[in-house]
Amino acid sequence: MAATYVTEAELRADLGIQNLYSSAIVEDVCQTAQDLLNQFLWFNTASVVATSIASNIATLTVASPGIFVTGQSVTIAGCGATFNGTRTITGMGPATVGTNNIFIPYPFNYPRGYSFLQFAITASNQNFYLVQPYGTMTGPDTKTLTYALTPAVRQAAMILAVSIWQSRQTTQNGGMSVDGYTPSPFRMSNTLMASIRGLIAPYMSSNSMVG
Repeated sequence: MAATYVTEAELRADLGIQNLYSSAIVEDVCQTAQDLLNQFLWFNTASVVATSIASNIATLTVASPGIFVTGQSVTIAGCGATFNGTRTITGMGPATVGTNNIFIPYPFNYPRGYSFLQFAITASNQNFYLVQPYGTMTGPDTKTLTYALTPAVRQAAMILAVSIWQSRQTTQNGGMSVDGYTPSPFRMSNTLMASIRGLIAPYMSSNSMVG
């Protein structure tokens, strides 16, 4: 799917490159900028930290005490081909109450802050395994289209895309000076995201602010 926060046509116009480069190359830069932003923006997601299967029932340990509920359709990614895909939650554990299977939070869950979500799957039994790096579980997406229409997010995407593109052309942002040093930092350093955080601050996920 083509990037929407900053489009190929918008980046071409901003850089003034017209048709000098292929569509695939320019689109990759746009998509990279969008992917980077999505790691900081707020979505209906939680990390999957462990997986298991018993009697054709998969149980995923999710780093959230109650973001998803029984009957909800979620998309799992980064957990291996056996688990990835769109699934419907059929159970929650280890403790549930009433007919809605609402997970009981503190102090009854272990580890605290985690929930255990289940869905039907046809596969061999599997003991609990940690998922590293963490996978993701995503509920209904109501934000991507909105972010594509949010001026601050679009400006941040353009800044990132331009920085990435210019680093492709001149990796040291101007090259070395006579004494062997460049007066400005490398564009792809750890200051890249810091340069746009002010723009996206109202839309940042609290999870991306930890640490």
